[in-house]
Amino acid sequence: MTVTSDQLAIFSLALLALGLMTGAGALIATELRRARSGKAIDRAIQQVVTAPHESKASVNSIDELDTAAKPDIELPFHWLDSRIGRALVADEDRNLIDQCGLPSKRAQLVFLVTRIFLAFLLPFLAYVLWSAGHPQRTVVIVLAAAFVIGFMGPKWTLGRFAAKRRERVDQELPLFIDLLRLLQGVGLSLDQSLQIMASDFSHVLRVLGYELTFANNQYSRGRSREHSLQRLATLHKNENLRGLVSLLVQVDKHGGAVQEPLRIFSDRLREHRRSEMKEKIGKITVKMTAVMVTTLLPALVIVTAGPAFLAIFRSLGAAAK
Repeated sequence: MTVTSDQLAIFSLALLALGLMTGAGALIATELRRARSGKAIDRAIQQVVTAPHESKASVNSIDELDTAAKPDIELPFHWLDSRIGRALVADEDRNLIDQCGLPSKRAQLVFLVTRIFLAFLLPFLAYVLWSAGHPQRTVVIVLAAAFVIGFMGPKWTLGRFAAKRRERVDQELPLFIDLLRLLQGVGLSLDQSLQIMASDFSHVLRVLGYELTFANNQYSRGRSREHSLQRLATLHKNENLRGLVSLLVQVDKHGGAVQEPLRIFSDRLREHRRSEMKEKIGKITVKMTAVMVTTLLPALVIVTAGPAFLAIFRSLGAAAK
């Protein structure tokens, strides 16, 4: 019995689906065992906590903390620490997720599931909807392209969103410095100024306000000012923001007035932005030259040289007669 290429492809897809179902069953079984183990450990801890020698108040406080710490749905975050999880969600992908301002662990898990799902869904849809009546080599190329698009699509989307947030950081930084100078000018300390900027101006500083709130939470939990602002300095790869954070860390460490350094830094930032705008204008001028040559020059030639050409044609026509 001869086996056609279509039958072989269908058999391969069936084997792939069977393998995916087997892997999903193994993952579900592992999760069930992990859930049962977690429940057993929770029961043991609860029995120890509710022992007779513990007071009722301490029991209630521990129960409240345990309830607040546990989410409603336990997600398999340990997948991210596995070898496959680290391969599918690399450090660059995790950095992009942080730049997008998304919840780190939950967003990484969603990214992992989305990448796997699209990497198999798009080739399957391409084969079912498009493969009939096309050469086998073309089908293989299309399936490979669909796999690459499904696998890299989430990363490309995150990259574009992160690039927009980096541009917004550049736009928000002068306002951030001006607000900090204003709050320092009315006599507030550096900590009070950063707290007020994070709480009251987050609707204006969409990106920097979020990062500043995160840094203030880290600082309130015992981190030093340098460590709490490290994420703000390095996450968005902005040299001006890194210099500002270095200035704030030095002022917090050694003390002193911060208004004059902020004024100098603000003037330097405005000069840098002015030079960047001049550079952009120069590039736009060069680009517009090509546009003007292709669009305006033909019309200009027709308007200016048209009557002369018409006169020459009439003279040649009269001479020919």
